[in-house]
Amino acid sequence: MEVIGGVLVFVVLMMLILCIFYIAMIVGVWKTFTKAGKPGWAAIVPIYFNIVILEIIGQPVSRFWLYLIPFYGLYVVIVDFDALCKCFGKESGFTAGLILLPPVFWCILGFGSARYLGPAAGYQQVHTPQPGYPQQQPPQAGYPPQGAPPPAQ
Repeated sequence: MEVIGGVLVFVVLMMLILCIFYIAMIVGVWKTFTKAGKPGWAAIVPIYFNIVILEIIGQPVSRFWLYLIPFYGLYVVIVDFDALCKCFGKESGFTAGLILLPPVFWCILGFGSARYLGPAAGYQQVHTPQPGYPQQQPPQAGYPPQGAPPPAQ
């Protein structure tokens, strides 16, 4: 009888820990959706959660059907989470954290300093000039453009 009581305490404790993690994830997703201008309550509605993520990253809602394909669906979810992270200015390493430890990284995304940059931010490379390297200058009047053959004489 003592063994059953110990197992029962263990199971109840594990369920309590899982509930705490799930609630933390819902709170982080709620805040993230609010940052992106979407309703936060979408975090607790299963299918609508995926549709809101697709709207945030600028993908068509019909892409949801790809999630239902057994192994390819997992790949599509990872790609979409990466696009979501890029919409908030995060790198691919943050995507790995979002997949492996969701409660922590959803809260970081929701309550952190990340701003929603829009769906186009997930698909473009932002060019920032590197210090110490010469920058491309527009051609000045009276001079031929760089790389042009010399004028014929």
